[in-house]
Amino acid sequence: MTNVPSLVRIALVVALASSTAAFGQSPPGAAPEAPGGVDEQSDIIVTGTRASGITVAESAAPIKLVGADAISHVGQPNLNQVLTQLVPSFTAQGFGGDTANLTLSASLRGLNPNETLVLVNGKRRHGTSNLQVLASAFQGGAAPDLDYITPNAIDHIEVLEDGAAAQYGSDAIAGVINILLKHKDGGTFTATGGQYYKGDGETYSTSLNYGWSNDRGFVNFTGFYRYHNFSNRGQYDTRVYDPATGDVPATVNPTLAAAYRAMPGWPNINYIVGDARSKFGVGSYNAGYDLADSVQFYTFGTIGFRKAESYENVRLPDRVVGSSTIDPATGLFVAGTYGAPDALVPRPQGFEPQEAVRELDYQFTGGLKGDLAGFHWDLSGSYGADRAKIKTLNSINKSLYVDTHNDQSDFYDGFYRAAETVFNLDVSREIGSIATLAAGGEYRNNSYTIGGGEPNSYYGTGAQSFPGFNPLAAGRHARHNYAIYGDVALTPVEGLKLDGAVRYEDYSDFGHKTTWKATGRYDFTPAIAVRGTASTGFRAPTLAEEWYTAVNVSPTSATAQLAANSAAAKVLGIQNLKPETSRNYSAGLVLRPTSRLTVTIDAYQIRIRNRIVGSGSLAADTSNANDPVTRAIAAAGVVLEPGLPSFVSAFVNGPTTRTRGIDLVASYNADFDRFGKAVFTLSGAYNKTRITRAGAGTAIVPADELFNPQTYSFLTTTLPRWKVIGGVNWSLGAFNLVARETYYSQSVALLYNDNDPLAATSYAYSRVKPAALTDLELDYHLTERITLAVGANNLFDKQPEKVRFDQDGVLSGDTLVGGAPYTHGPYGINGGYYYGRIDVKF
Repeated sequence: MTNVPSLVRIALVVALASSTAAFGQSPPGAAPEAPGGVDEQSDIIVTGTRASGITVAESAAPIKLVGADAISHVGQPNLNQVLTQLVPSFTAQGFGGDTANLTLSASLRGLNPNETLVLVNGKRRHGTSNLQVLASAFQGGAAPDLDYITPNAIDHIEVLEDGAAAQYGSDAIAGVINILLKHKDGGTFTATGGQYYKGDGETYSTSLNYGWSNDRGFVNFTGFYRYHNFSNRGQYDTRVYDPATGDVPATVNPTLAAAYRAMPGWPNINYIVGDARSKFGVGSYNAGYDLADSVQFYTFGTIGFRKAESYENVRLPDRVVGSSTIDPATGLFVAGTYGAPDALVPRPQGFEPQEAVRELDYQFTGGLKGDLAGFHWDLSGSYGADRAKIKTLNSINKSLYVDTHNDQSDFYDGFYRAAETVFNLDVSREIGSIATLAAGGEYRNNSYTIGGGEPNSYYGTGAQSFPGFNPLAAGRHARHNYAIYGDVALTPVEGLKLDGAVRYEDYSDFGHKTTWKATGRYDFTPAIAVRGTASTGFRAPTLAEEWYTAVNVSPTSATAQLAANSAAAKVLGIQNLKPETSRNYSAGLVLRPTSRLTVTIDAYQIRIRNRIVGSGSLAADTSNANDPVTRAIAAAGVVLEPGLPSFVSAFVNGPTTRTRGIDLVASYNADFDRFGKAVFTLSGAYNKTRITRAGAGTAIVPADELFNPQTYSFLTTTLPRWKVIGGVNWSLGAFNLVARETYYSQSVALLYNDNDPLAATSYAYSRVKPAALTDLELDYHLTERITLAVGANNLFDKQPEKVRFDQDGVLSGDTLVGGAPYTHGPYGINGGYYYGRIDVKF
């Protein structure tokens, strides 16, 4: 019964939307913008079709529009939060482990972040260099970082929820997010501040947008800065605390027990579960100028920085020790038995490392477009790059300390850099009102570089938590591809729209792919239309997935991530990555029973072969020199700490999946005369992913080790199947009220014990029950130019269920989760967030 109030709140929103029809005999006025979009009857779209003049309501493919006004009413100032609160098929990552916490990602239609193509002004956006490495539903993600497109710079967003590889190329399996930048006169200054109910995660941001235009051109600039502080949702750590006795576990010797009790914050000593601290700034521009009556020059771009730190698992006082014997010949400390009675302890109260990033991200696009002899042409070039310098702070290199007594605490680990160059030529011609013909070509060059760390960062076993990149891991990798496409959009008879596209791409590293798409729509009447699509698609593996190599060291285990395309992976029989391929189908219904009400329902199926996933953790038998996992570790030039359970993993092509779902959008404009105007919306997304064919093993590694149950759970159950958003935007005089209710169905993640991932008792389920979150904002227009707002996201402070511990304070089958009460959360783990904002227009 815990879900009844949540469902009732959604039902009330729907009931209000329906009941307003009784008032609907008066002519509709200028209603406020819908909480999730703009005017679907009149706003022209540019995504998903080569034809011009098409509105959302007329589109043959499912499109969602999110306008600037809707964006401005989302309390937390980042684009991931904007889309997750306004688009039901979009789910933002709540938190991430290690460096993933520094660059959070997102999913569309329950698929991997890499399977959604991001465009800005219709041009491809480069991906992040910070790969999502650790096991999760977002593992492998290296998609564009949406944070670098700031909300105040956006005019509107078009979300194409349909496969579109034949139109736009690789990555568009789940759909396309096209972000259209502002180009209007005037400006807005926005300042906001807020924090979580718990009193942490303080957030402050300022943004200034301003634009000028004349009859020949325009320019629009945006500057944005945001500070976000740490949050902490950890709890007691079972290594130092026994909840049954309220003290250190009885098995701990008295000396260490005293040291444990002296650790700061005991027994809640772990701060890894929570937000990173960050300072973040972006500058962007959008400009165009008519060089002649039929030729326009245009350019747009962004440049931004991020300085962020994220906590790692705490290391206990006995984590780094060594013999106190000095070799008189060298003056160096002699490596002895770890934990010996005479051990030196460089951090007597333990230590909590931080992983840090110093990131620079930029992309610039320039082009010419115009009309010539009845043809519309567009020639453009883009260059974008993301460079992330990685550091490990407040740590120690155990090998370095034992061998030389150097207790260095901060290390430069090296850097990632992802860069992309794209050139496009698009040509189209309209043949009356019957047809639009289009063709074009694209050349793209991608590179991915890992820069080596300082020698002390990877000496021996390397810095605790995140050793630096050794010379074998470092290197630059590149590929290029070219593509040609053709597209035809037809209106052969009144009410019928047909669209077909075919695209050929050739990659330097794995060959060529041809994809196609067919789309149709028929309007029986102005009130009823049906539409459908069928298409094929593909996703090329990112260079990061192909070439990333690194080591992760937890307090109780060490894992080497092997590059899939490396010689070390070949020791285990792992082959070079190849593209994922997809086949998409959709069918939909568009209803417009009145001028105020629009309803769209679209069902779809997406079948993806050769899904690129993170392998299971393959255990090394370090006592056996012929053990293939041990040999693979050596081939990668990696040294793992003696005595710790050691593993390797890699990205591999694996299972075939089938995702089926339904998307629903309904909006109603209401005019209550003296009681104001309102827009009611109801939108929902359902998707279910199944494994239709399991991944195959290699000649060395059996399938059940390469793909464990946890791997499959991250594909099928970790993201909620249902997400429903009910909203209202009500305007009355100087006041404006925006309310949203978002319902998430249950999600389940399967966890395993790193000490023995193959044991039957190693697995345990982490369930997040269904929940509904309420967002509420009240605006007051102090003057025509100044607006004050107060609001809350997750008003009633909903948080995922904590991991269930047994009577010994340990998750069944997993002794390593102490201090980490949350393992996943589709709506985040931090609870309620309240904020205030001031907007000034000029």
